[in-house]
Amino acid sequence: MGEILLTSRLEGDRLEVAAGGAWIAANASELEPLVDRIAGEAPQARSASIDMAGVSAIDTFGAWLLERLTREWKAQGREAAIVGLPEHDRVLLEEMHVVNREAPRPKPPENRIVSGLASVGRAGAGLGRDFMLFVDMLGSVGVATARVITRPREYRFTSTVNQFDRVAWQAVPIILLITFLIGGIIAQQGIFHFRRFGAEMYAVDLLGILILREIGVLIVAIMVAGRSGSSYTAELGSMKMREEIDALRTMGFDPVEVLILPRIFVLIIALPVLTFLGCMAALFGGGLVAWLYGGMSPEIYISRLMDAISLTHFKVGMIKAPFMGLVIGVIACMQGLQVKGSAESLGINTTASVVKAIFLVIVLDGLFAIFFASIGM
Repeated sequence: MGEILLTSRLEGDRLEVAAGGAWIAANASELEPLVDRIAGEAPQARSASIDMAGVSAIDTFGAWLLERLTREWKAQGREAAIVGLPEHDRVLLEEMHVVNREAPRPKPPENRIVSGLASVGRAGAGLGRDFMLFVDMLGSVGVATARVITRPREYRFTSTVNQFDRVAWQAVPIILLITFLIGGIIAQQGIFHFRRFGAEMYAVDLLGILILREIGVLIVAIMVAGRSGSSYTAELGSMKMREEIDALRTMGFDPVEVLILPRIFVLIIALPVLTFLGCMAALFGGGLVAWLYGGMSPEIYISRLMDAISLTHFKVGMIKAPFMGLVIGVIACMQGLQVKGSAESLGINTTASVVKAIFLVIVLDGLFAIFFASIGM
């Protein structure tokens, strides 16, 4: 391509510039500083010319640099001329003459009402797409489940055991710790406020009913969504980025049956187990606080707890757990399969997985509360 040269000399009141080398986009880092320097040289010159005879090649980028230089000279009140440019390159330069001649038109003022309605519409369309993806994933899981039931020997029990170890067994310590603390906090607050009315015993009723019916399963589901749901999304998203899921399809395997079904099946089983352990830890934490902070002996606490709660309260919390596990698993796997080919997409979908799973878990808990209230449970 030749060395890039741009030399200048002042002849009286005329600035003469000689160019050489290749004026192409590949040499942009060298060309632009030279052109900027030449544009500001010899401010006393009344005219300027640039000789392009030594240029070996020129493309659209080079032609625009040349046009930009002549415009700057003319803006300074100089007469600008280009000499030595081959005829076939002059056609390209003439195209540059008409570029960016008009100032950009100002954007019309934004109508806030229309903009607000457009935002609502986009949000509604997004919710509709998410709902369709959720239903599609739920249907795919249902079809894969039916296929496994008819051919149980093909089910991946090894993968299920591995996922159960990660999702359930390894989660037990943190679940027990958090629910223990939550139970202690609820008991402390209940005793503190009921003590004003001389009714500390009712704090046990509050703790038992709240933990078994609502808080126990809800806290466990939220923790599993943040811990295991995000893990599922990141794993499937990474496999999607590395095209491992496409490779499974090429080999004749169904990714839903191989990767997704064991994960969702484990969540459906693990969440009730973790909920039971979490409820027991919360009740133990509440009893410990009631003893140390409220002066209530363990015998009185257990007796009052047995009077306050019933098997119905326990069943209400346990019935919710598998459905919440299903929702968390479907959302996590759905978002994992939506990952594109970038790390940014993986991060966005992992965050969306946790947020959507927690949101749907809370909505599902509210729907169950309405349902159980309507049937008298």
